Amino acid sequence: MRQKIDREISVVMYYSASKKMALPRIIQWQNKDYIVGEMGYIHKVREGKKTHHIYEFCDKQKSLSFRISLDSETLHWKLEYVSDGLTD
Repeated sequence: MRQKIDREISVVMYYSASKKMALPRIIQWQNKDYIVGEMGYIHKVREGKKTHHIYEFCDKQKSLSFRISLDSETLHWKLEYVSDGLTD
């Protein structure tokens, strides 16, 4: 089931100079660390003058999928959605 969360989270990020890419590695939500597994989709969304960098991925165990957003103005991370892959 996909659930809207819309809460700020902590993120450990990795930057590769050779690939010119920044990717989340670990997110912390509800006092638990989730290691980022397979990255699914990365894109940007504009809201007025703000740009949000959106990352969609599953955790290392492939038990949950996440959609997180980085606000490029404030550099705050937000967990938008989490899904266990099951339907309602």
